[in-house]
Amino acid sequence: MERRGTAKKKTDKLDPIYHNRLVNMLVNRILKHGKKTLAYKIFYRAMKKIQQRTKKNPLSVLRQAICRITPKIAVKARRKSGLTHKVPIEIKSLQGKALAIRWLLVASRKRPGRNMYFKLSSELVDAAKGRGGAIRKKEEAHKMAEANRTSAHFR
Repeated sequence: MERRGTAKKKTDKLDPIYHNRLVNMLVNRILKHGKKTLAYKIFYRAMKKIQQRTKKNPLSVLRQAICRITPKIAVKARRKSGLTHKVPIEIKSLQGKALAIRWLLVASRKRPGRNMYFKLSSELVDAAKGRGGAIRKKEEAHKMAEANRTSAHFR
């Protein structure tokens, strides 16, 4: 049976302080074992630390860091006639932001220390300046795509 009518529009939730979707995406990725209040605490403490360290708006530092980390192209494995080729593909903005957030959190978790908010703030400041583990991961992805440019016709 065919469904008729309009599709329900998905409303994205915003965080209580900054009223920003990007913040909500990041908090949902920090989230572990369903403890969202802890994830918000970690995030807001990290933002306060960024404010103290850089004397800039922490939200603009976050945006700048995510923009610097977001990849433009990635490599996907495609099977063609029994062989697997790594094919470079362009990434849409939402998917790129999701990858950037994932890389940012992985890099911040790898940093030494116990305080997650301190590690997250340090990684965000480093990413905004163009260095850090997440930036290295993006550059690695771009190098891999450049190396496999000859397989682009397998899309």
